[in-house]
Amino acid sequence: MAKKHGNVNLDMTPMVDIAFLLLIFFMATTVFKEPESISILLPSSHSVIKLPESDVVILTVGPKPENLIFWRLEPQPEVKIQLEQLEKALIEARIRNPKLRIAIKGHKDAEFGVISDIMDVFQLTNNTRFNLVTNFEDDTKTAEDDGTSSRSVNDDLARR
Repeated sequence: MAKKHGNVNLDMTPMVDIAFLLLIFFMATTVFKEPESISILLPSSHSVIKLPESDVVILTVGPKPENLIFWRLEPQPEVKIQLEQLEKALIEARIRNPKLRIAIKGHKDAEFGVISDIMDVFQLTNNTRFNLVTNFEDDTKTAEDDGTSSRSVNDDLARR
């Protein structure tokens, strides 16, 4: 006759310990992927619309890491301005000239966060319409153009 086996009890505590040890090991040895930075390409324009010569405030944002902000109200020269002073300066300029237009001109290496902060100040001062100065790309080639340089319509503005 065959012997009848009794109930076998397995202790699962060591199995749980091993599972947690493996989990801790994989968590400790995992190398996380560095976040990829996204390159932001500045917009370019195919339109020949120029900024007006008068009644315009041009805010120029410099390259990082300084990200300096420069204020230029025609016909005055360009001056450095702090972000904290921008709200008061915009309100005063708008009181003096209600037809004032605002333009932001950012350096290609400027951080977008600074430009976003400037737009937040615009929102606070109820200046919801503004221009972004872009590079002009000429799609048409003329007989005089040799194709080696594309001069920007806004170059005159950039040299001021």
